[in-house]
Amino acid sequence: QVQAATGLLAIVVLLVVMNWFFHKVYWTGWISVHTKRKRMLLRDADAGAASRARILLGLAVLGFTSIYREGFEIVLFLQNYRLKLGTPAVRDGVVVGAVLTAVVAVLTFLANRRLSYRRMLVLTGVLLGIVLLVMVGEQGQEMQLAHWLPTTRIAWLAPLIPGWARLWFAVFPTVETLAAQGFAAVVVVGSYSVVRLQLARA
Repeated sequence: QVQAATGLLAIVVLLVVMNWFFHKVYWTGWISVHTKRKRMLLRDADAGAASRARILLGLAVLGFTSIYREGFEIVLFLQNYRLKLGTPAVRDGVVVGAVLTAVVAVLTFLANRRLSYRRMLVLTGVLLGIVLLVMVGEQGQEMQLAHWLPTTRIAWLAPLIPGWARLWFAVFPTVETLAAQGFAAVVVVGSYSVVRLQLARA
């Protein structure tokens, strides 16, 4: 039941993130404010209008506000997996993720090129959508195990779903889990479609 409750909260947060991610206000508001603040701090540093300590403090606060929301989401998701898989598995995953992130950062700085934000956003959106579908499938099964949801098995579909699909993509032959994943997909596609229509009308 604890796993089911934690996972449900994580999915709610991820749905909010997906809506925020696709919403025009996120990119024109949140990111632009941080970009403007960074430019102001760097301009003050070049002009000598503020002390070194004040500039460093401003950059530290800016960095904290930039990553706090993402950090909160990551901790929430990892807590859910810690309850399912245990601390060693999550710890090893965090180490691997940190190493890969550091490698990407080093390669980016060595390349010394501006990245294509549009391509990055598209790729990030696709990955978030996949993560959402997997988490919804896992959460549906957790809620079935906790007897929060009924379990209506689809007998003819069970032999068609390979083991790797259940393990990596949380696809289970039950009406409830598949319906939940379908609903999540509709929400994601709907959010994207709404933003596209808003941009087309603007």
